[in-house]
Amino acid sequence: MSRTTPATLALTKAGVEFTVHAYDYDPDADSIGLAAAAALGEDPGRVLKTLMALVDGKPMLVIVPSDREVAMKKLAAAAGGKSAQMMKPADAERISGYKVGGISPFGQRKPLPAVIEADALAETYVYINGGQRGLQVRLDPNAAKAVLKAAAAQVSS
Repeated sequence: MSRTTPATLALTKAGVEFTVHAYDYDPDADSIGLAAAAALGEDPGRVLKTLMALVDGKPMLVIVPSDREVAMKKLAAAAGGKSAQMMKPADAERISGYKVGGISPFGQRKPLPAVIEADALAETYVYINGGQRGLQVRLDPNAAKAVLKAAAAQVSS
């Protein structure tokens, strides 16, 4: 497994401190995020999943703890829209340049608006996908928010 991905290159270029952590990816897991947390021996609240959604038909990134679900009404409100829905996996792969299960918010084909769960910013560190299945980057959640120019909001339930 390569530890250099568009995500790690983007973080390096942005001057963000991070460490890379590989684990055995299970494509059959009920929850990829929860499986990653278990494999890393971390609390699921510290292992964030990157989801791709559509708000009023426009793509955006949603970063939430792996043990939570996105509340679509909260997401739409946080993004200043009327409605939100999850993006179809094939569309998420085409737009992001990553495979589902390995979608990172960093180093995507083009920058997208992003929102990060506000609760995650209280953590001293979080894990976020590093751009391929079975690869996570550990970093300060506020650094992630800054480099993504993300909004912080309560978007999960």
